[in-house]
Amino acid sequence: MVVLIGYGVALGCIFGAFILHGGNIGVILHALPTELMAILGGSLGAFAVNNQPKVLKATLAAIPGVLKGSKYSKARYMELMALLYDILQKARKEGLMAIEKDVEDPSSSPIFQKYPVVGSDHHVVEFVTDYLRMMVSGNLNSHEIESLMDSEIETHHNEAHGPVNALARLAGALPAFGIVAAVLGVVNTMGSVGQPPAILGGMIGSALVGTFLGILLAYAVVEPLGGLIEQKVDEGSKELQCIKTTLLASMQGYAPQVAVEFGRKVLYSKDRPTFSELEGHVKGKKA
Repeated sequence: MVVLIGYGVALGCIFGAFILHGGNIGVILHALPTELMAILGGSLGAFAVNNQPKVLKATLAAIPGVLKGSKYSKARYMELMALLYDILQKARKEGLMAIEKDVEDPSSSPIFQKYPVVGSDHHVVEFVTDYLRMMVSGNLNSHEIESLMDSEIETHHNEAHGPVNALARLAGALPAFGIVAAVLGVVNTMGSVGQPPAILGGMIGSALVGTFLGILLAYAVVEPLGGLIEQKVDEGSKELQCIKTTLLASMQGYAPQVAVEFGRKVLYSKDRPTFSELEGHVKGKKA
């Protein structure tokens, strides 16, 4: 909703200012279909050439998500850390082998089922279970697992940034396609130099609409869209960093209560639960 309101305010103010200054909106509306065909058709064609199919699919999948609020909230993080606390507490009391079944089949694990929000997120479940499995095997020390975690988080971050980079390149190209549309309009005008001045003025105005639309679409539509997707990507990486910090703290011998406190400190301040909130949530789930 905020995205739609933002677009409405931006476009409303831009076109409203044009009308209030005495501009003829009819000139823009008259040239709009053909100019959009040239700009959007050219830029989308180049967009398809410039990106691999997997990036195109990821971009199309990411765009609808910007209309929704962020799924990374204080409640989600409290559930995540309660899950980590429960499974680390079980491993501490009963031994690492006690969590083997939970790790191998999380879909039927009572611990993962108790936390449906994060327990149904396959990225979170895979990340947690993969490294718990390594902890159970006992073949790697904390430094080796930390290095592996960093590599996986970096890979995830780079992969998730594919749509962001693609939209940034598209935003950079749109003004140029606007100029292309304007040049074509000028060429068309020069071929009609025998027409009356009023007609030539309208043709030149229509040609300039192309430049205007290219810049408008780049900086008022596409670039903000890419920026919002980038923020959502960063939040996803922050969740994995929280898991990483908690598990490493446990491997280094800290009690589960202290390990989840390590993970809590990694979170952004606006989403980070207080110590009392997290403790109360964990105790409530335990009860």
